Amino acid sequence: FSAEQEAQALRKAMKGFGTDEDAIIETLTKLNVSQRQQVLISYKSTIGRDLIDDLKSELSGNFERVIVGLMTPTIMYDVHELRRALKGAGTDEGCLIEILASRTNAEIRHINENYKLQYGSTLEDDIVSDTSSMFRRVLVSLATGNRDEGTFVDEALAQQDAQCLYEAGEKKWGTDEVQFMSILCTRNRCHLLRVFDVYRGIANKDITESIKSEMSGDLEDALLAVVKCLRNKPAYFAERLYKSMKGLGTDDSTLIRVMVSRSEIDMLYIRREFLAMYGKSLHSFIKGDCSGDYRKVLLRLCGG
Repeated sequence: FSAEQEAQALRKAMKGFGTDEDAIIETLTKLNVSQRQQVLISYKSTIGRDLIDDLKSELSGNFERVIVGLMTPTIMYDVHELRRALKGAGTDEGCLIEILASRTNAEIRHINENYKLQYGSTLEDDIVSDTSSMFRRVLVSLATGNRDEGTFVDEALAQQDAQCLYEAGEKKWGTDEVQFMSILCTRNRCHLLRVFDVYRGIANKDITESIKSEMSGDLEDALLAVVKCLRNKPAYFAERLYKSMKGLGTDDSTLIRVMVSRSEIDMLYIRREFLAMYGKSLHSFIKGDCSGDYRKVLLRLCGG
């Protein structure tokens, strides 16, 4: 890998009349995120221009969004997406839920630090001013990045938590959402998986069924996302991708974000889950749903 060579190849693809999109796709999708950052620096030092500015002026639409996303460091990409979700026209609740429910404590802490540096306000303040009621409280809880990340399962506490969830929802009239939030957003993964098993025994239904019947709207979506990410994160992303493409029209923001942010983390697993869940490959889904350079670059990120 030579950052300088790749920088020159990108410059060549954009110089003169017309842009060689295939060369841009080829160059950027064969590199990993840290190599792309080295190319960014090399481009500036050897060519004296800003690579992202050049890409933005040459490309457009969803294709541009994917390429600029690939050129953005992982944490900063999350930061930009969260900001767009909060400060764009209307709130993109799905984006807030997806990022905050699926990232690790360390990632969330880095997101918080960089968000504040970049925008001068804290992520929590922006969540509070842009969302409301119980949904707001769940997002604020997730945004603290304070989940127990141990692996210890306290059997007595698991029984108690499961009973608590049952009494907070199925057993009473109305729902005590705070109980759901405090258990689902703070306990460690191994413990919660045990809680879900015990819960099924007590309530005779899966915790996701109870959440669906007890909650609605954004709060329901947020708690379901938390449960799904704890159980099987690649399956959660496979579902996000499926929903972004099925039916009429494409939710490009979600499609781009998941493809860019997971391409180097768990894309192989996401592909496997997608095929198992929907009986069609992610590759064929993207192929049927997108077109042009946008489709080309997504298929490269998908692989296979």
